[in-house]
Amino acid sequence: MPDRPVPDRLDLSAATGSETALRGFLHGLPGVDKVGAEARVARLGTRSIKTTAKSRALELAIRMIDLTTLEGADTAGKVRSLAAKARRPDPSDPSCPAVAAVCVYPDLVEVAKRELRGSGVKVASVATAFPSGRSPLEVKLAETRFAVAAGADEIDMVIDRGAFLAGRYGAVFEQIAAVKAACGGAHLKVILETGELVTYDNVRRASWLAMLAGADFIKTSTGKVSPAATLPVSLVMLEAVRDFRAAGGRMVGMKPAGGIRTAKDAIKYLVVVNETCGPDWLDPDWFRFGASSLLNDLLMQRQKQAAGYYSGPDYVTVD
Repeated sequence: MPDRPVPDRLDLSAATGSETALRGFLHGLPGVDKVGAEARVARLGTRSIKTTAKSRALELAIRMIDLTTLEGADTAGKVRSLAAKARRPDPSDPSCPAVAAVCVYPDLVEVAKRELRGSGVKVASVATAFPSGRSPLEVKLAETRFAVAAGADEIDMVIDRGAFLAGRYGAVFEQIAAVKAACGGAHLKVILETGELVTYDNVRRASWLAMLAGADFIKTSTGKVSPAATLPVSLVMLEAVRDFRAAGGRMVGMKPAGGIRTAKDAIKYLVVVNETCGPDWLDPDWFRFGASSLLNDLLMQRQKQAAGYYSGPDYVTVD
């Protein structure tokens, strides 16, 4: 069954007036044509990008990366090393652009902020009981405020997937809205953990729910659950941000995270962004990659474009 188009203008405020209104709105969204979505990304994935256009795409992809370390064994030293790479991804080439952001746990935000001062690279912090999202709202808000006070420019929160899958949309909405308020001036990225949402229809509903609640970005995954980002899921989310703006909402960013490892993969995503949302979203302010290992391949491909040959494995640092 093909997607039914979302109307150009909707009364978005009425959609959040009550639990009943919210449920009616989300379940009234067009169903996702699974076969059509997968066929579309397969077709777009065959686009050939060469020479100058490929060089521009590689530069843009580097600028869109959120370098991330989210392990229990993280140390201040590891964050300092990551921050240095974020500022100068290719120390041998000062023309190489910096990445968009460095993402760390809240207790390491202060370290990242100090190392990145003056660079233009943002500091992002996960919060709200990452990666499960299962803690009382008071704890989630306290963690968010702690990260913002330490200097975080962006907060990556996770939704309570259990509440969403149980149909408790109002509870999820209220938590996102409360975290958004706790962010103050920091931008809020809302992680849907699409690998646990089961269907494309749920991905579309969760995307709209997050945007209605105030998300500045919607993000596929924590990187801790498989599958993480996929092109079909990202297409559904990109259609949501496009339609949300057209329906009278704000412009909202989108971030696929997890499993994107090669420059070839990154360019496929950029093609899907351009063909779905248009050039407005081809900017680090509106599209990011949550894929630290991707950076090394982008650097290798960038060097090949410039010199005509691949460098050895020691050309880039190992994260």
